[in-house]
Amino acid sequence: MSKNKYQGHRRVRLLLLATMFVSAANALGKEPLALMPYPQQFQRQQGQLQLGGELALEVRGPASARLDGALERFRQRLRRQSGIELRGGTQAAAKLTVEIARESAAITRLQQIQPPAEGYRLRVGAEGIQLRAETDLGALRGLQTLLQLIGDGGQLAAISVEDQPRFRWRGLLIDSVRHFFSVDTIKRQLDGMAAAKLNIFHWHLTDDQGWRLESRHYPKLHKLASNGHYYSREQIREVVDYARARGIVVVPEIDLPGHASAIAVAYPELMSAPGPYEPEERWGVHTPLLNPADERVYEFAGKILAEVAELFPFEYVHIGGDEVNPRDWLENPQIQALMRKQKLPEPADLHNYFNGRIAAILRKLDRRMIGWDEVLHENLASGTAVQSWRGPDALGNIARAGHPAILSTGFYLDQPQTAAYHYRNRLLLAPYEFRLAERETWQRRQFTLPRKRGSAIEGSFTLVEKPSGEMRGFIDFSGKSRRPLHSIDTRHGITRFELDTWMGPLEARLDLGGTKLRGDMLVGNVAYTAGGQLIGGSQLEGTSIPAALPAPRLSERQKQNILGGEAALWSEMVDENSIDLRLWPRAFAVAERLWSPRTLRDQASLYRRLPQVSRWAAESTGLKHRQQQREALAKLVSDDHFEAALVLSEALEPAHYYHRHHEKSVHESYSRRDPLNRFVDSLPAESFAVRELQKNIDQWLASPGAEYLQALDARLIRWRDSAETLRRPDQPDADIRRLAQQLYRVSDRGIALIELLQAGESPDADTAASIRAQLREAQQMHGEAVVAAAYPLERLLDASY
Repeated sequence: MSKNKYQGHRRVRLLLLATMFVSAANALGKEPLALMPYPQQFQRQQGQLQLGGELALEVRGPASARLDGALERFRQRLRRQSGIELRGGTQAAAKLTVEIARESAAITRLQQIQPPAEGYRLRVGAEGIQLRAETDLGALRGLQTLLQLIGDGGQLAAISVEDQPRFRWRGLLIDSVRHFFSVDTIKRQLDGMAAAKLNIFHWHLTDDQGWRLESRHYPKLHKLASNGHYYSREQIREVVDYARARGIVVVPEIDLPGHASAIAVAYPELMSAPGPYEPEERWGVHTPLLNPADERVYEFAGKILAEVAELFPFEYVHIGGDEVNPRDWLENPQIQALMRKQKLPEPADLHNYFNGRIAAILRKLDRRMIGWDEVLHENLASGTAVQSWRGPDALGNIARAGHPAILSTGFYLDQPQTAAYHYRNRLLLAPYEFRLAERETWQRRQFTLPRKRGSAIEGSFTLVEKPSGEMRGFIDFSGKSRRPLHSIDTRHGITRFELDTWMGPLEARLDLGGTKLRGDMLVGNVAYTAGGQLIGGSQLEGTSIPAALPAPRLSERQKQNILGGEAALWSEMVDENSIDLRLWPRAFAVAERLWSPRTLRDQASLYRRLPQVSRWAAESTGLKHRQQQREALAKLVSDDHFEAALVLSEALEPAHYYHRHHEKSVHESYSRRDPLNRFVDSLPAESFAVRELQKNIDQWLASPGAEYLQALDARLIRWRDSAETLRRPDQPDADIRRLAQQLYRVSDRGIALIELLQAGESPDADTAASIRAQLREAQQMHGEAVVAAAYPLERLLDASY
């Protein structure tokens, strides 16, 4: 593609994005404020309210211990973030009136997920601030919005807010098994959840690598299978009460019948195979399974779940139920006899038999069951909720089967991904319809993406060309519904296209010049080498475009089965020193997807607000994501190199998706023995500085101007100078030294390219090939991180000649 044509394409795209943002801003009143999640309805009024050093408080409505606690926390945070004192009954210049109609019943009895009374109305005007809610729970949500609105100077724009959540289930899973988190750390994340208006804390307490819950009836669980790290009953109650005071309910997960290696260590007689069993330190999926033919297993489950029900006053208990390897069931004569007696032809039927027994135990305890995708069965116990890690197709099938459904795919925060990827995530896929128009030509190619761990990714994609040369297309991943491709473009013999997948954003970079497929596909920010071949097309006689695997279609009634979604933080690569860095501020993007209007999808607005919300969350809420980065970095470099290392970090990102896991499984032990104290562990999931680099490049492509190239040049010189300091042989950290060397080369080549462009010249073919080779090398994993800046610079290279 010529440079002029590419620039024209970029101008149209940027104009479209700008138009979309103006429309969204107009719909919200004016430029959105730094609120997250954004309210359902928000209007600016004329005028403003200037708070002095004090704000008077008046509370109306029935007494509420939860609201009293929330107002005290509001008082402390208001003082911390603005210096303003909240005082009851004073004659301050401005007054905050909080009014509730009733106390939420959820605080006094078994907590349930009903359509929640979390709505509130907030008014700011010259006369003061009025917060009104039906319940104390709604008032808690409104106070968080008010805290985001009050800036350093105590000045508030006159506004009117009508707000309530889009979904009733807005959760966060924290895995305390792979790495254990202290009660104080858990409480800090609950404070963050409250700030983000998340309302479900899914606490993963048992798995192969440990049992983290004190048990009265089966004490060997926490004595033999916890490595000394478990929560006492008193600590559990402390966390549950702390969460409830913040409008959050706690869902415990006790894995049954698989992920049971910890149970096997403590009580091997309950297992399907004789053992022996040792404490499991390795990550991954392991084989130990409870024996569904042994009545002692159901006695065990009954007593354990009774203890759980006593500690967790919520209607749901999560039993896991995922990744059941039936090997031990198929080799056990007692279990095979049960399958014949109960007419259970397949392991999946036996699994459902077991789940039915567990659901009955929970019903007697006045509880309902949740499990992961694998528990879904045509005879699954009525009322069982199913949480999906497999994606929107699976979520649709759950809802269509009549079960409450929760989506986690696309919200895995332990995977480094961009906030934009989580923000784009859809709980339900729109049906994709395809028809080949007259005079369109097409080609279909099969592809395989081998991975270092697990099976290869397989499927096919189809590209369709109109007579005008415009391209469209779709992809069929094995076992998943057909999805459209975006941003299809061919430059310098390389065809690119993009789409979001369950793994993360995918970008293809393929040579389609022959029948064999050559090139790669980026998943997140690391490439898989692609193999495959041409298998159909307009020029291949006897071939046709196959029918698609359709996405589930839901009636309006079936859509009501979707409770919402849940972010997940599995902890193989997360510990006490990095949990905030991995969760925040990206969890706010997930929270907005689950709370705010479905139509609010402007990524430019997201990234304008996110840095401000990140600062507010650290200063007002006490989250440590910024602090943890600096603390981790300080352990790796000397004081005189600290600032240079911070600058180096700006251009880098951890390898996204599960690329780090796969790398460790090949080169390290892939277990709790792998230290999480490397340079990559100090990096945020995404680089805002690299986004700014891409923004400058987009601006130049849309309207070439010297100021954009100057901004690019200044940033690259800053990175090169920092890298020069850190790439020297006396730098003791090998990962920093290697990454600094890569960034030095990338920055140096980028500066040379900009000098050509500033002179009105283009690189010749050999120079372009040399630059591309260096950029591609930097895009590889080095110390489980990549030089993320190499990606926008390759885009600039593509457009420069």
